[in-house]
Amino acid sequence: MVENPVIWSDYPDIDVICVEDTYYMVSTTMHFMPGAVILRSYDLCHWEILSYVFDTLDSTEGQTLSDGMGVYGKGMWAASLRYYKGVFYVCFVANDTGRTYLYQAENICGPWKKQYIEGFYHDCSLLFDDDGRVYIMYGNRQIYITELKPDLSAPLEGGLNRMVLEDTDNYKLGFEGTHLYKINGKYYAFFIHWAEGGRRTEACYMAESLEGEFTGGDILDDAFNYKDCGVAQGGIVQAHNGKWYGMFFQDRGAVGRCPVLVPMHFENGFPVPDNGKVPLSVDIRPVKPGHVYKPLNESDNFSYMPDINGKVSLKKVWQWNHEPDNKLWSVTKKPGYLTLETDRTCINVTKAKNTLTQRMHGPACMAEVQVDGSSLNNGDYAGICALQGFYGFLALTKRDGFYEIVLQKKGLSEDSTGTGMGSYDNSPPYECARVQAEGSHARLKIECDFTGGKDEAVFFYMENGQWKCIGKPLKMVFTLDHFTGYRFALAYYSSCTAGGVAGFSCYKQQGAGGVLNEKET
Repeated sequence: MVENPVIWSDYPDIDVICVEDTYYMVSTTMHFMPGAVILRSYDLCHWEILSYVFDTLDSTEGQTLSDGMGVYGKGMWAASLRYYKGVFYVCFVANDTGRTYLYQAENICGPWKKQYIEGFYHDCSLLFDDDGRVYIMYGNRQIYITELKPDLSAPLEGGLNRMVLEDTDNYKLGFEGTHLYKINGKYYAFFIHWAEGGRRTEACYMAESLEGEFTGGDILDDAFNYKDCGVAQGGIVQAHNGKWYGMFFQDRGAVGRCPVLVPMHFENGFPVPDNGKVPLSVDIRPVKPGHVYKPLNESDNFSYMPDINGKVSLKKVWQWNHEPDNKLWSVTKKPGYLTLETDRTCINVTKAKNTLTQRMHGPACMAEVQVDGSSLNNGDYAGICALQGFYGFLALTKRDGFYEIVLQKKGLSEDSTGTGMGSYDNSPPYECARVQAEGSHARLKIECDFTGGKDEAVFFYMENGQWKCIGKPLKMVFTLDHFTGYRFALAYYSSCTAGGVAGFSCYKQQGAGGVLNEKET
């Protein structure tokens, strides 16, 4: 038995398919690179990161953080994952470029061929019909379906293009998060439904043809033991045992939006959740009982070797906060270390290039790292961050030639930073604690507790072989300016003079299941 949520971590806007003996799932990755994460499972309950669809998207000034602002809360959203006639398709929009992207590959691990679809299709879903025609359904409040050209480059002139559904009762988003399927000759469209004054619900509408009327309504309205946050947005998939399952997600506070598995069945040709509720746990017979899943978070001793082409591939659990500048980072210059350099000054950690991140996990998690500050300049900060709009950054710094450990925060108790999308933080952080360091090296740690919505991060540094707490805990808050769950981040920035170097080694992370991943490669 596996408890829900099946992944207690930030994997939102999920879309799941089954190909032969394997389930694949794509999830939103926003501004993080590489992007469009693909996960693999053999039982819908246990998942591992398999690959990413792209290393970089369009390398704009925002995506590379070259503009000093970034694309926080934007980037790629809500991808549609499909498999048709031997080809995998991933389709999504990027909210910073305003474009629709389509990637194709014969192997789920790539290489992926990139193209654009003319137009912008919010929360889109692809449908390859039995007659070879291709459609895309999309929108919020008003849901549309558009027929595409056979090469999927643009709408088909003279093809189907109509509004199929509209929520006229709610002033907010109404319907969005489309997932469109054809099952037993009928068309089923699943949506998240934002009702006026209510929590998120899952809705399903059915039609006999794409030209016909879609009828239906809400099929799942369940807070599932977490505040009043409903479970919704996602699609359905038929398991190998013939049973149907919905893979949706739930907002779980600061940790992010977590996948939840819901057994489904059809009543009178219409899909409904078993018992009308989200189960506390799910049990599915795995296709490959002996498969050992790679963890969704890992420790790292940063010992890597380049491949035959000279490329270094980090563990798949890592993502850069925005597209990295490959000239300014290395894991081979000094074996056993991630080395970061700066080529500019910036005002706070959210503006720092080459910040390396892993997702946090519930119900509790921790991460610690050794920082080498022997090559820091005065005014440099290198350390570990609880990263989101309201962050806590514990760093080794150098001031007047002396080393100190400082805790910087951007949080509810320190300032009034807004939480709207596109709210970029251009203000200096609040420094809430500073102590003298033992020298140019420091071991730093963050412990996080998401139990019961506590959403608290506590910061520690090591002195004389003992952990000491520094500053007050950070109240972590899921804000829309970043629109992601909190992450552990290894970060380095210069506030006075660029050109310094920081080293990170012996990274350890404890996450899902409470197991510290000591095995390192």
